Amino acid sequence: MSYTQSADLQKAVYNALTGNPALMALVTGVYDAPPAGNGVPPTGTYITLGEEVMRDNSSASHHGVIVDFDVGIHSDYAGFSVAKEVAGLVEKTLSWQQIPTPQGTLDLLRFLKSRARRGVAPETRRIVLVFRAFLNDATI
Repeated sequence: MSYTQSADLQKAVYNALTGNPALMALVTGVYDAPPAGNGVPPTGTYITLGEEVMRDNSSASHHGVIVDFDVGIHSDYAGFSVAKEVAGLVEKTLSWQQIPTPQGTLDLLRFLKSRARRGVAPETRRIVLVFRAFLNDATI
């Protein structure tokens, strides 16, 4: 197992999301952490790359990992419609796609589950999508 694959996956996911013009037209950005500016809460709709759980999936012939990771959609709109539209585009952009990674291969990337919640202002809606990625590092 190589933890460098986690950073490679994050870069690949970020590049895939920011490379989708329809998605980027609906959000203010894609972030590693929620944006904060001068103590003012963020407004609009944005995406964060969230928590992950990584497990070894190596064999005698390769190094590999399985990564379950979150993508969060945060919105200050009163209803879920905008957040759900963004979540749908995120899922379409990532699920079952062959997005390039800097080293090794991304063998499979699929959507696992989601959770939509009401929040407190300014984030009145939040959807968390969970994806599973199977990565192999061809270094052996």
